[in-house]
Amino acid sequence: MQITSAQNSKLKLVKRLRSKRGREAEARFVIDSQRDLRRALDCGYRVDFLLRCRELDELGDLGCEILEVSPQLLQKVSYRDNPDGMVAVLRSQLPKGRLWLEGAEIDSALLLVGLHVPGNIGALLRSADASGCDAALLVDCALDLYNPNIIRNSTGACFLDNIYQLNVGEALEYLGSAGLEIVAADVAGSSLYDESFAARTALVLGAEDRGLSGDWLANAHRRIRIPMAGRAADSLNVSVSGAILMFELQRQRHHNR
Repeated sequence: MQITSAQNSKLKLVKRLRSKRGREAEARFVIDSQRDLRRALDCGYRVDFLLRCRELDELGDLGCEILEVSPQLLQKVSYRDNPDGMVAVLRSQLPKGRLWLEGAEIDSALLLVGLHVPGNIGALLRSADASGCDAALLVDCALDLYNPNIIRNSTGACFLDNIYQLNVGEALEYLGSAGLEIVAADVAGSSLYDESFAARTALVLGAEDRGLSGDWLANAHRRIRIPMAGRAADSLNVSVSGAILMFELQRQRHHNR
């Protein structure tokens, strides 16, 4: 089927899905990258319909309605400046909360507390997967996992089935019951490279502008920082800091087995 009008209902739906409110109301979200679409499909997501302005043989049979549009119309509804020849609308999955953690085998976890920049969340989910973290817990996070910048910066890691969304009370209760050592990132903590970490750890990161609250610092078994040697730079972006911390914790975890 060919769509030629910007007033088409499918195109209007795609525009609505740019916002969190629209995504929650429709229980759908948008992907405009073939790479991210393949990874969503690998994680069990289903495509509702797909808009394309050229042939996409490399995606195979998607089992959904495929609609032809002009490059100009595709650009109007795409979130990114240079869409990858397609825009796909997929069905959302319900977020996993505290109950989903029952029985989960988690020896290493990343907790993101109150983060509000989608690009940072996406990049940290990507690093969590790359470093081998068993789970990522989003704590008191107002963003949804289907934010386009989370999808893009996670390179598809946001579609994995080991991501959970909790409030602070649920997160602290879970960590206590699971017996994970709480390692909090804190500028007043000890040097990362002076510490030896337990085999089962939960790394906790706060937002760049606020850090972690007193509750988290009080409940932490360790508070660590990355030593800075710069003359002007006295800190790192949270996504960069988190990657360094995760890979060091995982290095020690595997080295000490």
